[in-house]
Amino acid sequence: MRIGICSSLSAGNLRETLAELRRQIADADILLVDGAKEGLLGELAAGAIDVAILTFGGGRWKDRVLPLWGERVVVAVPEHHPLNNRPAIQWRELCDNRILLTRSGVDSELERLLSVKAGGSGSLRISYQDVSLDRLLSLVGAGYGVAPLLEGAAGFGCPGVTHRELHGDCGQMRLQFAAYWKATNSSPMLQPFLDLLRARYPDLSDRLR
Repeated sequence: MRIGICSSLSAGNLRETLAELRRQIADADILLVDGAKEGLLGELAAGAIDVAILTFGGGRWKDRVLPLWGERVVVAVPEHHPLNNRPAIQWRELCDNRILLTRSGVDSELERLLSVKAGGSGSLRISYQDVSLDRLLSLVGAGYGVAPLLEGAAGFGCPGVTHRELHGDCGQMRLQFAAYWKATNSSPMLQPFLDLLRARYPDLSDRLR
C-alpha cells in the first residue's frame, strides 16, 4: 500500500498508527511517499498512491475523507534565543524573527496559518530552504532563524535546538489531519488500514448528523 504523507514520523500519532498496523499485520508492506498536500492529492486522484494522511480542509478533493487527529504547532528555536525563556511563544513574537520554512510537507499550511494571523505573508520574514528537516533544524541551531513545526516533528532532536508551543489569541495553535482516499481503490491493504484509523480516531462527525 502506498501512503502519501506530509509530516514527520519522528513522534506522534502517524508514527504510532503505522507501528500499530505493523503489529496487527506482521507482513504489512507499505511505501511512503513524501510531498506537499496539493501534489499528493494529485497523485491520489491519478492512482499513484492509495491513501494520503494530510492536513484537513481546503483543497479540491471530492472523494472520501476521514477526519483524524490534531497536532499542536511548536517552534524550534536556538538554545540561547530569548524566546527559549518563555513557556509558550505567542504568534506575534514570530514577526520579529526570521522564519525558516521548507517548500514541502506541512510548511505551506503553517505559512498560511501564520499569514492569516499576521494579516498577510508580506509582514513575515520568511526564508525558504530547500532542505530536509534535519538540515533545517541544523540552521536553527546555528542561529539562522526559528522554524514552526508540528509536534510530530519534535521527536527529531538536534543539538542547540529546543521546542516551544506556539499560541494564538485563544491558546494552542493546532492543525487537524485527515485520511484521503478514492472509494474505487482496490488495494487489499486499504480497508484494514482504514479500519485501524477508525478504531483509533472515531469520526465523531458521523454521530452528529
